[in-house]
Formats: sequence, C-alpha cells, structure tokens
Amino acid sequence: MKIIHNSLLPPRRYDAINILGLLLCRKGTTVTADLIQHERIHTAQMVEMGFAGFYLWYLLEWLIRLPMRGRAYANISLEREAYEHMNDPNYLLRRRHYAWRKYLKRHRA
Repeated sequence: MKIIHNSLLPPRRYDAINILGLLLCRKGTTVTADLIQHERIHTAQMVEMGFAGFYLWYLLEWLIRLPMRGRAYANISLEREAYEHMNDPNYLLRRRHYAWRKYLKRHRA
C-alpha cells in the first residue's frame, strides 16, 4: 500500500483516508500496523464491491445513519468491520467475501 503524507486529505478530524488503495495521511500522523490493517480491510472491501460500488455504498449508508443514534461514521458497516479487525494481522487471510454485511443490522449506540 502506497502511503502519501500531505496537509489536504483527509479532513482534519481523521488521520488517513484510502482512495483506490492509496493511503493518504495527514502530516504528522503516525502510521501504525493497526492503521495499515484497517485500510487494507477497506481495500479488500473495495476490490470485492468494485471501487465505485464501495464509495457509493459508503456514502448511502452514511446518509442513512446520519439521523440514527450515535456517530454516523462509526456506524457504517464497512468501518465497523475494519475497526473490529484492525488489530488482527491474519484477518484478511480468513475473511469471507462481503463480511461487512453482518454489521448492517447491529449498530453502536
């Protein structure tokens, strides 16, 4: 995964953003193994959904979750899968396709 440090993307409240498998990090962000694993999970999601499908689903789910209790970003199924498994370096070896679907029904408070 290519990592680019810059001062424009992602927005200030975030450390990194994965654009088409390219990791953009804010200057000063410490790139940890957990952060890279989180973004690698997103890349796997992108590959299985198609890049356009991933970003469209991400946006639609975020919009749907905006009025719900809790932070919309934290309740997106794609993010929940990535956060739950970012500490597991072997997760991608056993991950089933579309594993993020199991996070659609449950959402954090």
